[in-house]
Amino acid sequence: MTHLTQSDDTRRRPSRKVLISGASVAGTTLAYWLNRHGIEVTVVEKAAGVRSGGYPIDVRGTALEVVRRMGVLLRLQKAHVDLRRFTFVDADGDQITSVSPQSVTGGQVNDLEVRRGDLTDALYATVRDDVEFLFDDSIAVLDQSTHGVTITFASGAVREFDLVIGADGLHSNTRGLAFGPEAQFHRYLGRCFAIFTMPNSLGLSHESLIWNTPGRAAAIYAVDEAEPVHGFLTFARSEQPFDVFRDLDAQRTLVTDVFADAGWEVPGMLKAMHESDDIFFDAVSQIRMSRWSSGRVALAGDAAYAPSFLTGQGTSLALVGAYMLADAIATQDHLSAFDTYEQTTRGFVTDNQDLLETGSTTLFPTTPEALAQRDDQLRNLSRLPASQPHPAHSSLVLPDLVPTT
Repeated sequence: MTHLTQSDDTRRRPSRKVLISGASVAGTTLAYWLNRHGIEVTVVEKAAGVRSGGYPIDVRGTALEVVRRMGVLLRLQKAHVDLRRFTFVDADGDQITSVSPQSVTGGQVNDLEVRRGDLTDALYATVRDDVEFLFDDSIAVLDQSTHGVTITFASGAVREFDLVIGADGLHSNTRGLAFGPEAQFHRYLGRCFAIFTMPNSLGLSHESLIWNTPGRAAAIYAVDEAEPVHGFLTFARSEQPFDVFRDLDAQRTLVTDVFADAGWEVPGMLKAMHESDDIFFDAVSQIRMSRWSSGRVALAGDAAYAPSFLTGQGTSLALVGAYMLADAIATQDHLSAFDTYEQTTRGFVTDNQDLLETGSTTLFPTTPEALAQRDDQLRNLSRLPASQPHPAHSSLVLPDLVPTT
């Protein structure tokens, strides 16, 4: 980790040339707002383009105001998938009950749920003509000085920037280069998951079916009548399976072994997983850091504070965090800006990361006793807490970010 000191004169000068690593939700949002302030922005992305497709994600609370201010709220409202029910089934596949999604997630009727690709496409459209994108490339070497950051890209190009922002996800390359190994920030939550697309053999529409046994869950998620649907398998595991993270066949084998004796639709889901070319496997985890910046490098989104899908707030944190970071960078020298970013945003992040237990207890009970209690609550809906807004979703009020261009 590099610690830099600067003269007061240097600190008063706002940085005007920023590299963002990752054309992610956080990365494109940050690029939009920095560009609106006349800051020269370059986004480097290791993929060949903005990643479309993907499973549905939620935009809630304060994050709705971010997309409204970006002018994409109407587009996202039209793309809203309108999930209408969660149907829970027991180990034998018998229905326990169907409930509104809000009864489980604590979401509200004005929340948005959209395919991840619909969101990233909408965000990219706001900046693609004004911001430089370098696809099929990544940061190989990051060298800080008192005057800037020298970046050597994987392509071999060498360029200078005033600031570098890592918005490159849970397993951030930028974080590794500027802050050190992931292990010191990674909080494993005792669960792994696989998600993949599969045929809609049950004819589902705007709904999710959820099957549980202690420590295991399977879900089939249909955003509309069309194929495909999303299959989701998750299971408790005391230690991370490091040996399978870079081996697709080993991932499929592990998941198959865990669910080998499962009933309901799980055998068909396993078959679909083996045939799928878009399986995504990972550990359920959070990133917890005591500081989101080091010298001229800062982090945003999952790279800085991944909350895990159990909170349902990863996308919203990325949108809000990027807005707050852009506001600070646009109005202050970078040292003051990064301090302000921490002071204004960390409480919001922590509140939302702490929603972990709510999602985990309801959707993925790990013991027979917890599962029986959950199922009993579902069967007696009067005992299931009514949908209430989570204060954490809207616990931050956005500052007015007035563009300079």
